[in-house]
Amino acid sequence: AMPERYQAMVDLGAGCGLRQGEILGIAVDAVDFDSDTLHVVQQLKLSQSKPVFAPPKGGKLRDVPLPGPVADALRAHMKRFPPVEITLPWKTADGPKVTRSLIFAAPGGNHVWRPNLNEESWKPALVAAGVIPAPESKRDGYAAAREHGMHALRHFYASALLDGGENIKAVSEYLGHSNAALTLRIYAHLMPSSQERTRTAIATVYDRAQEPG
Repeated sequence: AMPERYQAMVDLGAGCGLRQGEILGIAVDAVDFDSDTLHVVQQLKLSQSKPVFAPPKGGKLRDVPLPGPVADALRAHMKRFPPVEITLPWKTADGPKVTRSLIFAAPGGNHVWRPNLNEESWKPALVAAGVIPAPESKRDGYAAAREHGMHALRHFYASALLDGGENIKAVSEYLGHSNAALTLRIYAHLMPSSQERTRTAIATVYDRAQEPG
C-alpha cells in the first residue's frame, strides 16, 4: 500500500533489517549485486534540524546479506526510479559537503524527509493494510505508537532470522548492534524454544547408534 517509489523501502527493512535513516540514506554504491551484499555505511539524519549524511548509529559499519527477492526489488525500483545525486553536509550541519547517488528520492528530486514519509506514506499504508485505524479527522492525526513505526520491519527481520535458526551473534552483526548481549535482551522472547531441538538432537544420536553396521 506504499507509494510505488517507496515500496522497496519495505524490502530493505524487512529483508535486510535496515533502520529508517539507513534506508533513506542508502546509495547506489552500497549495493553489491555481484556478491549479494549490502554495505551499510551511512544514514540520513538531522543535525541541528538540518539533514546530513552520517555513519550508521554507533558508527557501526556493516555488511548485510542481500536476499534474492530484495535484490530484485531494488533492481526494479532503480529501473523505474533512477537514483538521484544529493549533496548534504557530513555528520554535522556545518560539516564538509558530500554527494551521494541515493536510491530513494522524493517526487521533486530531493532527499526524502522522514516526517513526510511517515505521515503521508507509511501511516496511510498501515491503515490500508488494516494494521492501524484511520484517524477520525485530520486534526486528530494518527495515533503515536513506537510499534507502528518503520522500525517494526527491523523487528520482523530479526524474528525471521531467529525463527529460521540463525545464531544470535550473526543477527547482532546484521542489525548493527554494539554486541550480541544487546540483541539477546531485545529479541530473546522471539527465539524459538530449544526444547524441541534438544529432543530432536538426542533422538537423532540414538537413531544413528541403533543403525546396523
